[in-house]
Amino acid sequence: MRWPETYPMPVMPISPPHSPGRRRFIAMGALSGIAGLTPFGAMAAACGKRSSAWIPSDDFLAELPRIMEAFAVPGVGIAVVEEGKVAWSRPFGVTNALTRTPVDARTVFEDASLSKPVFAYLVLQLVDQGLIDLDRPLVRYRRPDYLAEHPWIELITTRDVLRHSTGLPNWRKSPATEKLAPMVKPGTRIDYSGEALFWLQLAVETITGQSLDESMQAHLFGPAGMKDSSYTWNADLAARSVYGHRRHDQPGTDMPPQMFREQWTIAEQVAERWGKPLSSWKYDDAARALPEVMALAPAGLVTWPGDIVANSAASLRTTVQDYATFLALAMTRRQRASWEISETTRQAMLTPQIKIPGRWTEKGLGWNMEATRDGPVFYHSGSNGDIFKNFAVGDAQRRRGIVVLTNGGSGSFVHQRVVRAATGYDLLSYDL
Repeated sequence: MRWPETYPMPVMPISPPHSPGRRRFIAMGALSGIAGLTPFGAMAAACGKRSSAWIPSDDFLAELPRIMEAFAVPGVGIAVVEEGKVAWSRPFGVTNALTRTPVDARTVFEDASLSKPVFAYLVLQLVDQGLIDLDRPLVRYRRPDYLAEHPWIELITTRDVLRHSTGLPNWRKSPATEKLAPMVKPGTRIDYSGEALFWLQLAVETITGQSLDESMQAHLFGPAGMKDSSYTWNADLAARSVYGHRRHDQPGTDMPPQMFREQWTIAEQVAERWGKPLSSWKYDDAARALPEVMALAPAGLVTWPGDIVANSAASLRTTVQDYATFLALAMTRRQRASWEISETTRQAMLTPQIKIPGRWTEKGLGWNMEATRDGPVFYHSGSNGDIFKNFAVGDAQRRRGIVVLTNGGSGSFVHQRVVRAATGYDLLSYDL
């Protein structure tokens, strides 16, 4: 039992059965329609701007619904960054294969591990403010009671967390009873770890005195205009969020378990009784609520506080335009707002932070990097429960990027084709 991922891994506005818990949310379609171009997208096409941009061609977009149908991916959102700004976006298909609600500009996708670079940006903002030191042991900021007594724990730093060199596992199988301990000495190899990001999230709680979502809204989402982004849950997000769907090669036509939706729908009942929204819950609030939530939930759905609090590694929800807005922040800046990370920090984010022999990709601070014929690109993928698959990639020097969000377990087959068609790159990272 584990969390979803295991790989070492605006625009002009275009105005569920029970899950057995997050570690077990591993996976267990419909014909996808096509929506119209955004106003900006239509303008770009008419002006012939696609020849030099990462906007997929009209021929490819005409084929995309057939590709989606073949891989049982009901809904897709694509957005493109050019010249450091969101330049084009387009929705495709439906949010739910049973209800057939169309994907539109306000549809919110479950970003899965695309959550990680966004949280990393908040951490780097705090680094610039002198509130976090990348190389100070993380236990100096916060030591959760679920950490094991182990000498390697004392060595883990924020830099280790952001470059995935903590030695910690991705997710514990039984977090309610299992202590968290490194598998190897920190700084010696790459071990993709959601646990490490979650621990750093708790440290940020201590430093800021805010919940994860409160910090994100104050420091990033609000200033950046990402008005449809949240790491948590409420009635509006529930109504606009896509549902995840099985892979095309898995049997069944009913809706698979929807982990976050199921857990948070129950936790929201307690939040309403308390008069304290989930967006303001910190880890200690979730711990206090746990007995009440467990009493309401099916056996095994909720087992520890981490199941019902925002998660920096996996629970971000955004529109595709909002994520592209964030993607642009990693680009070379012509001007920098006061709330953005410094140029030195931005460059460090996209500079290799650890050398491991035999790898063809690199780890920066929150992003991965890969060499291409045109120079390095930065990227991240996301996969929750084998029913959501996402990808974002950018070229910082050329100030361009593309993000593809899907609601299907076979969404990687779709987003890979989109990225290839848009960029001309066949990334090695797809094979990690």
